[in-house]
Amino acid sequence: MNKRRGFLKTLGIGSGAVALGGPISTLFAASHSDFSFEGDKKINPGAFLAKTEAYAKVAYNVDVCIVGGGMSGICAAIAAARNGQKVVLMQDRSRLGGNASSEIRMHISGASQLKQVWRETGILEELVLTEAVTNPQRSYEMWDFVLYDKVVSEPNITLLLDTAFYDVEVNDSKIQKVWGICSPTEEISEITATYFTDCTGDGSLAAKAGANCMRGREAKSTFNESLAVDVADQKTMGNSILFMAQPHKEAMPYTPPVWARKYTTKDFVHRNIGSYEYGYWWLELGGSIDIIGDGQQNRHDLLATLFGVWDYIKNSGNHPESANWALSWVGMIPGKRESRRIVGPYIMKQQDVQAATLFEDRVAYGGWPLDDHPPGGMDTTGDVPYVSIPLKEPYSIPFRSLFSDNIKNLLFAGRNISVSHVALSSTRVMATCATLGQAVGTAAAYCMNNNLTPDSLANTSTAMSKFQQLLLKQDQALLGIKNEDEDDLAKSARVKSSSETSDGSAENILDGINRNIADGKTHQWRASLENGEQWIELKWKKPVRINQIQLTFDTGLDRFLRMSPQDWVYNDQVRGAQPETIAAYTIEAETNDGAKKIIDIDNNYLRLASHSFEEISAKSIRINVTKSHGDKLARLFEVRCYLEN
Repeated sequence: MNKRRGFLKTLGIGSGAVALGGPISTLFAASHSDFSFEGDKKINPGAFLAKTEAYAKVAYNVDVCIVGGGMSGICAAIAAARNGQKVVLMQDRSRLGGNASSEIRMHISGASQLKQVWRETGILEELVLTEAVTNPQRSYEMWDFVLYDKVVSEPNITLLLDTAFYDVEVNDSKIQKVWGICSPTEEISEITATYFTDCTGDGSLAAKAGANCMRGREAKSTFNESLAVDVADQKTMGNSILFMAQPHKEAMPYTPPVWARKYTTKDFVHRNIGSYEYGYWWLELGGSIDIIGDGQQNRHDLLATLFGVWDYIKNSGNHPESANWALSWVGMIPGKRESRRIVGPYIMKQQDVQAATLFEDRVAYGGWPLDDHPPGGMDTTGDVPYVSIPLKEPYSIPFRSLFSDNIKNLLFAGRNISVSHVALSSTRVMATCATLGQAVGTAAAYCMNNNLTPDSLANTSTAMSKFQQLLLKQDQALLGIKNEDEDDLAKSARVKSSSETSDGSAENILDGINRNIADGKTHQWRASLENGEQWIELKWKKPVRINQIQLTFDTGLDRFLRMSPQDWVYNDQVRGAQPETIAAYTIEAETNDGAKKIIDIDNNYLRLASHSFEEISAKSIRINVTKSHGDKLARLFEVRCYLEN
């Protein structure tokens, strides 16, 4: 298949191209003439001459192109960039975050729902920890800018906002180029890359490229799934649209638009009208129609539903406590749960989720219940709005479910991965999707750096084992894999400390496990800070050359940590730095020239701290801990040492 840009011809666009490598395209003509403006100010009018050609092409040639800037796309882009690849991240809206952004305002959920110790780590943990510290006002718009800042601060990422993917060129079962259009800047982006990642949620890139895709609900007989429907159909879970409301000092009357739906008490037998500040996930429609193609009409129907529900709350007489409440925000972008799923070499099923299959090529995990929503939504208010089957433990997700079985250089992450409809009811949530993004972004870089294909990586046990070690080093959420990195020089050191608790031996930092895994062991060094500064030391028999030290701290992974408009959500959270986390520390190295302080940190709040410095020959290193963010103990899961090229 070789698709060209017929769309461009429709616009009457020429073939002129400007090849750029940076994040901002400047297509202005230059001029050397000056003229006066507002007194003494001098400007160069040539710098402000408009482009002569509307929708001119801007060409990008990168290693990895990621389409879709939701949580999976963000984590994929950051992961690929931090592993040395040049990345273009294309997002069709002006804000990053997808369903988690201020445009939709769905909180990020995942394996924390197990209420155990399985909060996802890696890049997602970095993002949510940063938000908790820098956004005490709990502003959704500021959460957007936490995401934006993390992306634009990576020098290897070119971010294309307001740029919608629309076409693709495929040759020999490989994507060669993709095209996007940005109306605000009148630009056509032409992106050539080695690897392409579909993080659109809808599988739009995959579908356009001719990748094998699935849609709808499989029958019980298809995968032998007890929770599947008896007869296969094309129905899906629907979309939801949210609102926010706030109380006022005086009564706030409400008159709905004439096109709002009408509801009565019987419509809410299965749907609880609780607090008013944040709308209801069960404002859901679209599962029985084309969830993509009929999206415009579905949005209008969702708005009619939303205003109809608010009309019922305000005017039915059944909720008199709502008298002083008024809507303060109404979403205009429905949050999607399901559409296309892309077929990979392996399709995850209900059994893999419930039996917690430990795949050899596991690269992430999930823990949300099997949470299926009947397609009727608010069109069938007599039915329950969801059926949720809780899980006992987290389950692994294989890499073979994250790349196409027929397009050689296409990876994907998010709710469009290779799973059955039943399995999707668990894997679709955003914390899981974010870790899938980190997995595929890292995989694209690993394949580039090691001359591998996704298929060869998935099916070569030695390569997969090394890849999993890289993921673990970068704090990706994995199950049953410990640090066996042969390049980690800390593993050959002897450890001692100023003191330790009975369950927090200094040796724990080298046991290969960098978090609580609910096995009855702490897997961390613990020492009391009540008596002042504590230290832990790594000493080698012979000096080692190092230029990087990596520390993994405790950030309370047994708690929820997520942005939400609802006050009650924060009952189980700590806003700000997590109390268990070491806040202030120094690192000293003993060299042939004596002791040398190489790191001095006074306000750490992240779980993973990676410090690079000029290469030294160290006999030992000592980490001196002066304070935490409130905990009485110094807590440290892991220390790694490297000589990086």
